[in-house]
Amino acid sequence: MAIEIERKFLVEGDSWRSAVASKKRIRQAYLSNGGKAGVRIRIIDEERAKLTIKSKAKAGVKALSRSEFEYQVPLEDARAMLELRRGLIIDKVRHLVPAGGGRTWEIDVFAGEHEGLVLAEIELGSADEAVTLPEWIGREVTSDPRYSNAALAQGS
Repeated sequence: MAIEIERKFLVEGDSWRSAVASKKRIRQAYLSNGGKAGVRIRIIDEERAKLTIKSKAKAGVKALSRSEFEYQVPLEDARAMLELRRGLIIDKVRHLVPAGGGRTWEIDVFAGEHEGLVLAEIELGSADEAVTLPEWIGREVTSDPRYSNAALAQGS
């Protein structure tokens, strides 16, 4: 079992674009999002797919961390699972920007229902790890449930 520890921010401007090392298109949807965990299917660049189960964020200091289980699935199965979704399909391009110290910013530029939304996430080794914020980082939304992918899939 992996533990995901991440912080999430709104992005201001597009000066980050000159530092992009790679990018990939992601289409994802939630098959379930109730109780203690969410289950999502994700198709990456129309070439591979993953099924992910994530626990709900915990309150307090551990709000940044969640249990995460991820499995490769056949692409055709993933396409069929998209049809079983609850809510919207999230369509975004994820840009990877080196952050230094072995860390990477994941900047998601949303299309479709969420056109215009740009979010940056960074995964950390611990909840109290210090992060140097680039000038294009805006307000932190880590604890704001409106910016979770699960909420975005519900049209919230």
